[in-house]
Amino acid sequence: MNPEKNASAVNRRSFLQTTSTVVGGALVGALSIERGAHAAGSDEIKIALIGCGGRGSGAANQALSTEGKIKLIAMADAFPDRLNNSLNELKKAKAEKVDVPEEHKFIGFDAYKKAIALADVVILATPPGFRPIHFEEAVKQGKNIFMEKPVATDAPGVRRVLAAAAEAKKKNLKVAVGLQRHHQLGYLETIKRINDGGIGEIVNMRVYWNDGGVWVRPRQPGQTEMEYQMRNWYYFNWLCGDHINEQHIHNLDVANWVLTHQEKASPDEQAHPIRASGMGGRQVRTGKEYGEIFDHHAVEFEYGSGARVFSQCRHIRGCWSSVSEHAAGTKGICDVSGHRITGANPWRLERGNAKDPYQQEHDDLFDAIRNDKPYNEAFRGAYSTMTSIMGRMATYSGVVINWEDALNSEISIMPKEYSWDATPPTVPDEHGFYPIPMPGSTKVV
Repeated sequence: MNPEKNASAVNRRSFLQTTSTVVGGALVGALSIERGAHAAGSDEIKIALIGCGGRGSGAANQALSTEGKIKLIAMADAFPDRLNNSLNELKKAKAEKVDVPEEHKFIGFDAYKKAIALADVVILATPPGFRPIHFEEAVKQGKNIFMEKPVATDAPGVRRVLAAAAEAKKKNLKVAVGLQRHHQLGYLETIKRINDGGIGEIVNMRVYWNDGGVWVRPRQPGQTEMEYQMRNWYYFNWLCGDHINEQHIHNLDVANWVLTHQEKASPDEQAHPIRASGMGGRQVRTGKEYGEIFDHHAVEFEYGSGARVFSQCRHIRGCWSSVSEHAAGTKGICDVSGHRITGANPWRLERGNAKDPYQQEHDDLFDAIRNDKPYNEAFRGAYSTMTSIMGRMATYSGVVINWEDALNSEISIMPKEYSWDATPPTVPDEHGFYPIPMPGSTKVV
């Protein structure tokens, strides 16, 4: 798991079990943006949690740990057990800041709109496939937002997020994305030194998320295929986007961030690669319980300046593990995740008592809300998500993928209908195995 983690209340990698999509507009239409949005300087901020798994619960706990009056007043999830377990744990941790009556507990595919309507700030922590739908609705209702990464699982979803991000900017809504390294002192200081020329012009980077993989939830008697996939969302692309998207986005986001200055990109959007090629497959985790995703990816990303990023992510136990980023320049080498430089300008971060970055990202968001500071991380969250998706496109197809082709792809991997009896985009064969992407034949653009 991520070695940056320290003792936060809830494990960041714990799964998130919520979704929602279709609900009547009567409740939403009755609420104005002025009523929904928190006014700068006003007293208590009301929060709604959309997605009550481990990460959602952790994010809610961190939001409730920010300064000032704040209260959790609504929750939504696809599954009642997830919601109730989360509520019980949050009451134990922050009893005086949790007030979620039965009528503010919303279950099912239509839950998100109802919870969003009641709050000033919404936490979007469902499986990533639902992020564009939920973010779009929260912006429509004029809410400030914390949304977990990644922000989509396909190119149409990324485009929806970019459009909603532009609308959020017009409405002066504050939007945070759970790429917490942007709020971590070590990364901030290290990347500042790179930008100041500490290693010269960047020639290449290496980024890794190699570990043993995550949980599996056994199929239960009576489950529909939709419920089974949502309980095991990590193994289905419409929900997760493969682990190159769900986990490795952190490292790819750092690569984009490090190269932003050299690429002369907007800091709000960050740099992005212009093309990608790669290989991957499913060699060890081949059982039907692992759905349709690969167990390893290796991608080479090319940027406009000529810099290359060599990317690896793997879910295989018993192998070398690393979650890290490294940059090589004309004047030195930087262990970005280790916060040290060797070469012409040697430097190493002095270890101190920096705040947990998972807490810091919420502190920064709520400070922006209370003091009406410009704050919108949705654009860079979308670009880093698209970088991850482009990497998946390259490994699944085996062909060179250009950025514009990837971003403009019309291939949607999302379901046509959201209900417990609906058919998901991929279904198992008569033996219980799911179709696996095949380089050389799988079409991605």
